[in-house]
Amino acid sequence: MEPVEIVRWAASISGIVAAFMIALDHGRRVTGLGFALFVVSSLAWITGALIGGDEPLLSQNLVLFGINVFGVYRYLIRKNPLD
Repeated sequence: MEPVEIVRWAASISGIVAAFMIALDHGRRVTGLGFALFVVSSLAWITGALIGGDEPLLSQNLVLFGINVFGVYRYLIRKNPLD
């Protein structure tokens, strides 16, 4: 298996696990950790897209990376959620 395939499989599996963690709605910490795992997944997809020259996938995951970082901030860093 080529290194880029390993990166893409890691991105795919981590994204699935992250989505499941968020869907569980098991509290702020689990949701925040799900977003942290989505950050890792986005970085892996970005890496795979750069290696493979896949610009649409790169663009999508640059945006998703920002959204996921916001999710980490919202659920793991910020102390008082806004109502």
